[in-house]
Amino acid sequence: MLAALDLGTNNCRLLVARPDGRGFKVIDAFSRIVRLGQGLSHSGQLTEDAIQRTIEALVICAAKMDRRRVTRFRAVATEACRRAGNGGDFLKRVVERTGLALEVISTEEEAALALAGCRPLFDPAIPGALVFDIGGGSTEIAWQQTVPGGLRVAAVSMPIGVVTLAERFGGDRFTDDGYEEMIAEVGGRLQAFEREHGIAAAAAAGQVQLVGTSGTVTTLAGVQLELTRYKRDRVDGVFLDVPNTLAIGRRLAGMDFDERAAHPCIGRERADLVVAGCAILEAICRAWPVPRLRVADRGVREGILFGLMTQRS
Repeated sequence: MLAALDLGTNNCRLLVARPDGRGFKVIDAFSRIVRLGQGLSHSGQLTEDAIQRTIEALVICAAKMDRRRVTRFRAVATEACRRAGNGGDFLKRVVERTGLALEVISTEEEAALALAGCRPLFDPAIPGALVFDIGGGSTEIAWQQTVPGGLRVAAVSMPIGVVTLAERFGGDRFTDDGYEEMIAEVGGRLQAFEREHGIAAAAAAGQVQLVGTSGTVTTLAGVQLELTRYKRDRVDGVFLDVPNTLAIGRRLAGMDFDERAAHPCIGRERADLVVAGCAILEAICRAWPVPRLRVADRGVREGILFGLMTQRS
C-alpha cells in the first residue's frame, strides 16, 4: 500500500493507492485548503494560524495512512516551506505532532513530479507536451519533447502563484487594467524560457499539447461544464477550448467575491484566488498559443506514486 502527500502553499493533498499493473488503484484520498502560505509574501514567515490549520490536516493524513496500513510513502512540501524563515521549525512541529517527516523538494523536482503524474494523458501523436502547475506560491512549467532516442525535458518555476498574486492585487472585483497588469507580470517571467526553447514556433506548427494541473484549471473546467458540484471523473482528462476558457476567466474577474463564491465549483475558499489563477493561465496561453487545453486533476501526488512503484519493483 503506497501513499503520496503533497503539501503546497494553499492545499494539503493525500492519495493512498495500491499498484495495479502499470498504474495504481486509489484506495483513499484527502484534500483540504489550508493556506499555509497566507501572508508569507509580506512577512517571510508562516503564521501560527496557518501552521495550526495545516497540522490539523496532516493529523488526518497520518491517521488515514495508519488505518490503510501504508507500507511505503513519500510526503513532500513545496513553495511555502522553501521560502518561509520558520519553515524548519514548522517541519519539526509536524514530526512531533504527526510522525510525518516532510521533504522540502526543489522547484525542478516539483515540476518533474507534476510532469510524471500527467504523462498518461499525453497524446503520443504530438511530440511536444507543455505541462503547467499553477500553485499557491509558485507556478511550475515543464516542457517535454519526443526526440530521436528518447525524451528531452526542461522545467522552470516562477515564484508567483494564486496566493502571492491575490495578496498583492486583491481578491474582489478586478478592472480590465488590473487584470492585464497581472497577466503582463507573469508573461514577462515566461520570456526567457521561450527564448531558450522556442516553444511558440512548435505550437504554431501544431506540435504542442497543453496540459494544466491545478485548482485553477479544474475549477474553470467545472464552471465551463456547468457542474452543480465538482466531479473529478467529469473533469480529469477533459479538453477545454482555450478562447472560451480565457473568456470565463475574464468574466470571473468582473464579478465580486460573493458572486464568484456562489458558484458551486468555486465556493468561498477559492473565490479570492481563482482570478489570479485565471490571469496566470492567460499569460501562459498568450506565450504559447494552443487551441485547446487538457485538464488534469492529477499531478505531484501521482508522480510520487509512479516513483514509489518504480522503487518497489
